[in-house]
Parts: sequence; C-alpha cells; structure tokens
Amino acid sequence: MGFFRHIKDVMRFMQLPREQRRLTFYSEGKNYWPHLEGLVKEVLATSEIQVCYISSGVDDPGLSLEHTNYLTFKIDEGFVRNWFFENIETDAMVMTMPDIEQFQVKRSKYTVHYVYVQHSLVSLHMIYRKGAFDHYDTIFCAGPHHIREIRAMEKKYNLPAKNLVEHGYGRLDSIIEEAKSRPKKVKVNEPLHVLIAPTWGPEGTVESGIAEKIVDQLINQGCIVTLRPHPQTIKFAKDKIDSILNKYSKHNMFNYEANIAGQDSLHESDVMISDWSGAALDYAFGLGKPVVFIDVPRKVNNIDYEELSIEPFEVFIREKIGKIIDTIKIEQLPDFRKVQISKKIDQNLILDNVYNIEKSSTYSCKAIKELLNHD
Repeated sequence: MGFFRHIKDVMRFMQLPREQRRLTFYSEGKNYWPHLEGLVKEVLATSEIQVCYISSGVDDPGLSLEHTNYLTFKIDEGFVRNWFFENIETDAMVMTMPDIEQFQVKRSKYTVHYVYVQHSLVSLHMIYRKGAFDHYDTIFCAGPHHIREIRAMEKKYNLPAKNLVEHGYGRLDSIIEEAKSRPKKVKVNEPLHVLIAPTWGPEGTVESGIAEKIVDQLINQGCIVTLRPHPQTIKFAKDKIDSILNKYSKHNMFNYEANIAGQDSLHESDVMISDWSGAALDYAFGLGKPVVFIDVPRKVNNIDYEELSIEPFEVFIREKIGKIIDTIKIEQLPDFRKVQISKKIDQNLILDNVYNIEKSSTYSCKAIKELLNHD
C-alpha cells in the first residue's frame, strides 16, 4: 500500500500545472526541516510563489504546514524517489542533501536549477565526500569559510563557478529566536545538566565506547545527563546505544533524546560534550554555552582535503569556543561541577564567521526570487 501511495504523490506532483511547481523543496525527514523552515515560511509570507515540499519522513513537520500556496508530497527514499527526481520538472530544487550524482540521487534530465542549503556550520572539504557539491548550481553559504572552500575547489579541480549566496544558517537563527522567547531560569543548587551530542562514524564518541565511560563518570558526579546521538549512530551503532540504555534508561538523572530536530535539550542543559559535530557550533554560537570536545580522530570523508591548504572551520574554532580533552584522559574527566570549562565567546567571533545572524531567511528568499525572476 505504501508503494502505491508514493506513486500517487508522484503523479499528483507531475499533474500540477507547470506554473504551480516552479519551486520545490526536498527534505530527507524531520531532522532537516529546521534548516528549510525559515526559508519556506519567508517565501510564503513575502510572495505569491507556489511552494512544493517533498519529504521522505512521515513525521516531518514540514508536511503539516498549511498555506494556500503550499503543497506537500510524501515520497520515501528508494526507487520511486530516485526515478521521480531524474524526471522532475521544476525551475528550482532546494535541498540539504550532498552527493547528488555521486550515488542513487541524480539531477533531473530536464533543466532544473539545484540549490544547496547548509545543514551545518562545518567546512565542506573534510567531513563531506570529495565532489559532494560539484553538481549544485547555487550554494547557500553559512559563512566566509564556505565561500573560500568552494572557490578553492573550483580552482583546484577546474570546476565551473557556482552561484554562491551569503546566506547564513537558519538552524542557528531558530535557536537564537527560541532562546529569546524562553523565560530566563536561574539555577540555584541544581545538578549540572550535561548534554552529550557527538557526531557519527566508526571512531566517534559513541561508536568507540567513549560515550558510555563519560556517562558513567557524569552520573557518578551527580550530573543530569542527556544523550543525544546522531541519527546515523542510532542506525549503525545500536549496540553501543543499547549498552548505555540498559544501564541508565531507568535512572532519574539520565535522559535519552533520539530527535535531533528538537531544541529542548539545547536550552535546558548547561554544557555540551561533543567531538566533531556541527551541533557543538550551534550550541556555542547560538546560546553562548560551553562545549567540551572529546578529541577523537577527525571525521574525514575526503582523504584529499589537505589539497586545498585550508584548515577546516571545525578544527580551528574549537579552541576558541571550548575545552579539548584527549581521549587518553577520559578515565579521569574533571568534575564538571567545579571547573571553568570555557571562556566567554566573543560576539565578533560569531559575526565574523556566520552571515546574516537572525536574518538568513530574508537573504535566501531574495536569492530564490531572483532565481525565479520573480518580483
């Protein structure tokens, strides 16, 4: 039945008058809606452009948004989606998915302008695969480092010049906006709340078993602990997650959060423990809270990243926003209740490295309208 439902949504899209499907967004699921939400809502609020929103996640909040100029389509990952994308007719396709043309998802055989929206502040040449952005026409850049990296890739590998937009980072904007709307809470004699939010990969904090040792120590210190693993870790390292949950799922000082689209744990915690996750940058830049970086091996999906001679943003920024702990010292973590974990983050550091703080949707919407030649 699910297969036929997706076919039905594909046909419903393809039968729309061409003018009603000029602008299309694609989300892999609920975790990507926060990166598209501001732009979608800004387009709807400031224009008469019809927006088509396709998602592969049944619980994607973007599928529940209602507006007279907004149509939604649920199409799962797999053969139907891949065939549909190769045959889609739309003027602009806005996505947060790298690696188009490198794996199953291909560009349309028709003339479509592909727009990439960042879903992290991290650099584009180390954590992502080589060629991950080569087949996009426009890149919405979160900060100057993204422009430097794309231009260096184009020069190094003789690639066509892309349209680069000084966009910003919608996820960061939403974190800042929500922080302003939340009542200020003064903690007095309350346990320290530590959020563990690492990235994923074979040498990651959870996958290597380090996270479990950290949880053990923090619980023994009397801290509240929230474990917020990456979705890929949940998918590929379930045994490591289960080992922690078997110990602590019923402990009153332990929380488990599988939904990284939510923001409650970001706002309610006092400090984050991470590694190479972009979530750490969101936390420090958006909330000004301290971060402890576990110094696991760098997450490298492009072994040739050093060819660009550009230090990745997530490498050089760590010492400026937090404290780095060597993995060999994990057995003797400092008492988080007693140590000063980080220095106050200089606001100029944020302004110098992220475009259009709290205004990214305005700039991205303008760029979309220009692409569509819409007044």
